[in-house]
Amino acid sequence: MAKNPYDVLGVSSSASAAEIQKAYRKLAKKLHPDLNPGDKAAEEKFKEAAGAYDLLGDADKRKRFDNGEIDATGAERPQHHFYRDYADAGDPHAYTSGAGFADFMDSEGAFADLLRRGQRARANRRGEDLHYRLPIEFVESISGATKRITLPDGGTLEVKIPPGLVDGQVLRLKGKGAPGAGKGGPGDALIEVEVMPDRRFTRDGDNILLELPISLTEAVLGGQIRVPTPTGDVTMAVPKGSNTGTTLRLRGKGAPRRGGSAGDELVKLMIVLPKSTDPELEAFVENWAKGKEFDPREGTL
Repeated sequence: MAKNPYDVLGVSSSASAAEIQKAYRKLAKKLHPDLNPGDKAAEEKFKEAAGAYDLLGDADKRKRFDNGEIDATGAERPQHHFYRDYADAGDPHAYTSGAGFADFMDSEGAFADLLRRGQRARANRRGEDLHYRLPIEFVESISGATKRITLPDGGTLEVKIPPGLVDGQVLRLKGKGAPGAGKGGPGDALIEVEVMPDRRFTRDGDNILLELPISLTEAVLGGQIRVPTPTGDVTMAVPKGSNTGTTLRLRGKGAPRRGGSAGDELVKLMIVLPKSTDPELEAFVENWAKGKEFDPREGTL
């Protein structure tokens, strides 16, 4: 329900036209959105004040309001109060149309000049920036990719993912936002990229981490094994006597850096025994005297 316009302007119902105008001017200079950018509360209060002045500043509207013929929004009061009467009631705001402060526009002074500049700016307003969220695969964040976003209106945006992008990074597509008004150009499209988790790789700065299972034979004897990287498999040498937790470094296989260099891929080895029992292995371990003498927990607990 709209507030009583006299209460909004802070005047009595017997106030003169000059008093009403003075009260409105005082509120307008305090609350105008151009003087309070980003202050939604001040903007709402200004709309209320502009609406109140639009009604009380017009002698005919004021008389009709005082006689109960129209309500505080300027809408006709129905003779019989049915639901349909309220369902169609409007909610005009003078700030939207500019009528509530039009009397300032023809005057001189800094405030009037500010209002005129504000009106011109709104007539040539830049379009709004539009925000989107784009999920991509981990390997795409490392090597780069070209993705496509489908817009609500059925159109599409092509987004180029630069190599080395991190989760949460925002890409700006100039001029791909909402259209502007008048001479105002379009806004931008802001694309927040979400890097999806990968079951193999994690990222630590510019380095990529990988836990790689190896067999007991590979750990004891060493050898050449295939290792996945975000840009394809490579061959890596496992040294003899490698343990679970041994970390090997593949230089330059991490995330790209500015200037052309890249981080590393750190490969942590994990020894995995066969799932089924192997009698030959059990017999060997049972007769392995030095193995029984070795205490892997010595000095660690």
